[in-house]
Amino acid sequence: QVQLQESGGGSVQAGGSLRLSCAASNYRFSQYYMAWFRQVPGKGREGVACIYTTGKSYYGDSVKGRFTISQDTANKTIYPEMNSLKPEDTSTYYCAADGLGSAGWGLNEERYHYWGQGTQVTSPH
Repeated sequence: QVQLQESGGGSVQAGGSLRLSCAASNYRFSQYYMAWFRQVPGKGREGVACIYTTGKSYYGDSVKGRFTISQDTANKTIYPEMNSLKPEDTSTYYCAADGLGSAGWGLNEERYHYWGQGTQVTSPH
């Protein structure tokens, strides 16, 4: 059974940095997208960043220039580096990974078959 284990959430003052990680276990795909989404209560899930195994990455408009996503394909782990955090970055962050037949835009949540449990990131004023 595929599992996505997220870590690294916490509280950081506005302007600070935080690095999350997401490791996929029992994940047998060799070419895939993995991504991060975020969601606040009462709103839909927002695509933050995604990365393909070739290294190609995409970012949501609200985080471009501040967030960077990297990967360790040998360990099927991705690392979003979040810099210049703003209060509006406060959210629950979810890791996602492709499954069999995954298709579509990398920042569209409907693409992904596997999801982590979520980790909270808070950036107070």
